[in-house]
Amino acid sequence: MFEVFHRTWWAINWERTKDGELKWADGLEPSVGEETVIKRNVPTIEEARSICKAWNDSHEAGRLSRKAEFWEQ
Repeated sequence: MFEVFHRTWWAINWERTKDGELKWADGLEPSVGEETVIKRNVPTIEEARSICKAWNDSHEAGRLSRKAEFWEQ
């Protein structure tokens, strides 16, 4: 069984160094966000991949790169 969810991979961080330079390129710091479940108890890996593809195709990833993925339960 698999669980399909979405989450972000970046966080906004405008922190600057002592010299005034951005500490993180484009103000984005690598940061794994919390998972938001799309569907639980998906029986096959093929179905989990299909759900992820459909979700990613219908949602803009945006600046923080929010994407669907899955893991085995």
